[in-house]
Amino acid sequence: MTTYKEVFPHKQSLLVVVHIENIQQTLENVQIAHNAGADGVFLIDHEGSREVLAADAVHEYFPDVWIGVNRLGQPVETRFKGLPPHVRGVWADNAFIDETSEFQRYAGDINSYRERDHWEGLYFGGVAFKYQRHVTDLEAAVQKASLYMDVICTSGPGTGRAAGPEKIRRMKAASDRPIAIASGVTPENVGDYPDADCFLVATGISRSFHELEPERVKALVRKLER
Repeated sequence: MTTYKEVFPHKQSLLVVVHIENIQQTLENVQIAHNAGADGVFLIDHEGSREVLAADAVHEYFPDVWIGVNRLGQPVETRFKGLPPHVRGVWADNAFIDETSEFQRYAGDINSYRERDHWEGLYFGGVAFKYQRHVTDLEAAVQKASLYMDVICTSGPGTGRAAGPEKIRRMKAASDRPIAIASGVTPENVGDYPDADCFLVATGISRSFHELEPERVKALVRKLER
């Protein structure tokens, strides 16, 4: 199975998050991300289940772009089901890690579904993530998560709200897994996160919920540690 660093060799990578409104809008935003030098895109549909349909269209027009999906609202057991080979990442806000338990039943179930569906991409699992259960022991959560996902993905306290740099430093120190941040990152503050490996960004580089701002995407790419 391919590792994160084999796919993304840079010290820090940018995966632009595209919120799906329609296929044409999705393609236009992927073009912006690609032109700016982003390392790939994550596709999210807040109003349906069009991620795979959109991924098919993106792959047709941009065959070299790395594509991931966040399948919001779908049952956990279908997280990896029916994904075409060109969907090479799955991101879930909740990876169901329980730092208080030795037995990670639900995280283990997710890995079982991944094996059942023969999916070999990169799994970005949410840990200490916005709008999920409060984590009482961050280091323990990260250490347990390391056994169940390729990339540990965290966030600030809400959409568009930045994570504390100390939180990221602690998470990085607790695991050898890549650490991704999925909220609150902007061209202005990305330098505050030298310990992060990957940034999943929408709000901080957008002019509206469905439209990226090209110059801000380019500005963020320029600020990354390469």
